[in-house]
Amino acid sequence: MPVPSQERVVELLGDLVRDRGYDLEDVNVVAAGKHSAVRIMVDREDGVDLDALPELSRVISDVFDGVTDFGEAPYTLEVTTPGIDRPLTQPRHWRRARGRKVRIELAEGKIDGRVGLLDGDSVALVIKDKGVLSTRSVALADVVKAVVQVEFSRPTAEEMDLAGGVVGGRPSPANTDEIVNVEAPEEGSDK
Repeated sequence: MPVPSQERVVELLGDLVRDRGYDLEDVNVVAAGKHSAVRIMVDREDGVDLDALPELSRVISDVFDGVTDFGEAPYTLEVTTPGIDRPLTQPRHWRRARGRKVRIELAEGKIDGRVGLLDGDSVALVIKDKGVLSTRSVALADVVKAVVQVEFSRPTAEEMDLAGGVVGGRPSPANTDEIVNVEAPEEGSDK
């Protein structure tokens, strides 16, 4: 396969992907000797059902098979979704990240917080300063870099309320009214 350019792949797939309700987030074409790889990253507003990706992959493969400028050499086609480490660069990324914890780099420093509602060209960020929750508006134009952070515990209901509520398909916040009784292991026990 003569390696297609990123622009050629976007030209072939832009409308097709959009017509199926996806956003074409990224195209990566890698020449690796006789075997090349074409990686297509898609996303959608309500998230991607991973069971739908094989069908989208088949449709894309059929499109590639139908053009003559890709040749006959083997290639690997990978259709995937954005990972947690994908930077938030578009307003739609911020909308989709609502309720998630992020690290934002601004010219004056870094901020950790929870993504709230997107309002035009700015996003509300729920921050905790000295144990007190508040919101701060951050202009998207001021963001140098922003990445979703991995969380191991659920946010509080108050934090999610400030972020604009619980987003469908995400875990509900931790119930801070519940007290969990954890028994200490017996002395000398290895459990």
